[in-house]
Amino acid sequence: MTTHSLPQPEYSRNMRLIGHSDQGGKPDGVQVMVHRGYAYIGHMVSQGFSIVDVRDPKNPRPAGFVAAPPGTWNVHLQAHNDLLLVINARDLFADVRFADEKVYYTRSVSETVQGSQQRGWSAGVRIFDISTPDHPKEIGFLGLEGIGVHRIWYVGGRWAYVSALIDGYSDYIFLTIDLADPRNPQVAGRWWLPGMHTAGGETPDWPEGKRYALHHAIISGDTAYASWRDGGLTLLDIKDRTSPQLISHRNWSPPFGGGTHTALPLPDRDLLVVLDEAVLDNQEDGKKLIWLFDVREPSNPVSISTFPQPDERDYVSKGAHFGPHNLHENRPGSFISSTLIFATYQNAGVRAYDISNPYQPKETGALVPAAPERMVDKRPGRPQVIQSCDVFVDAQGIIYSTDYNGGLSIIEYLG
Repeated sequence: MTTHSLPQPEYSRNMRLIGHSDQGGKPDGVQVMVHRGYAYIGHMVSQGFSIVDVRDPKNPRPAGFVAAPPGTWNVHLQAHNDLLLVINARDLFADVRFADEKVYYTRSVSETVQGSQQRGWSAGVRIFDISTPDHPKEIGFLGLEGIGVHRIWYVGGRWAYVSALIDGYSDYIFLTIDLADPRNPQVAGRWWLPGMHTAGGETPDWPEGKRYALHHAIISGDTAYASWRDGGLTLLDIKDRTSPQLISHRNWSPPFGGGTHTALPLPDRDLLVVLDEAVLDNQEDGKKLIWLFDVREPSNPVSISTFPQPDERDYVSKGAHFGPHNLHENRPGSFISSTLIFATYQNAGVRAYDISNPYQPKETGALVPAAPERMVDKRPGRPQVIQSCDVFVDAQGIIYSTDYNGGLSIIEYLG
């Protein structure tokens, strides 16, 4: 039983901190999945992923670390049944050319790294058997040529979906992956925004300083809801997994600042929650919003409202990023709701919203964790400010949130 006190949150309303973990001394976290009582956490700096035993959420215990291959980051991962899928990509934030975040977010990644020296990283997806949750056993690998994979959607069955920067493209595109044999995964289909296939002679027609790149897609039925950073939102028909087809494309950047990150379908209500990520300090990239779209007519998605923004203090001047980053994604086996939505807001922590009335989303709870005790992110000039990154809510309604430096916060929602 641990007796050390929890870090004191900076602000809370209808939420309370019940547990905290430094993830075995590697407190930098990006994506978190809680599965069978264990949290799997991809790291931003500590190349690899960590396992934390959260069967008692008030007393989380480090339960292992799996290193990435040299020069490789494992920022995102997905767990379902006995499989854990982990991305392999070039550790871009270890590259001095990305020391200024702006370079990463305002131009195509392939443009920045072209002409790189020989390959010193692994690109693709590692597949682990997690039938023993704290002893992942690598059983398969999908190798790709290029920078690698950014994020995955996998909720069981034959198909996984990834964003991948492969040779011949300007940035991350959409791939469908056939896992009929998880020991031997195969790329089945691909789709990209016109202008991205540089090897095919396409040239970008988007403005200088904009980055068209798939962050990831969430799949519901035979539709992929895909977020393309400054390229907006696409709905793709994937009935034929080998040949995705465009249903509709919407982009509101400009006039808004872009950064479209997550599109969460709520199929029982024909609604889509679409989040634009704040990617620059002090809101330099403009005010970023969480939008609610009506998708009754998939060929014509219509934005009907925006979520309220945290306003209990001046977060813009607090430093680092203020604005949305990610949503809890209603995965099978986790907390699933089409009226209660959880989001991270970076320096404004974790937020809960009631969208029972889709035209008037309301904030119903918030918790802003304490500033990180130390900085793991070694990029020059990063402020020591909480940057709540990912959020996962388990079936019991317990919230797990990561930070680039501040460890894992485990939160109870009281709304």
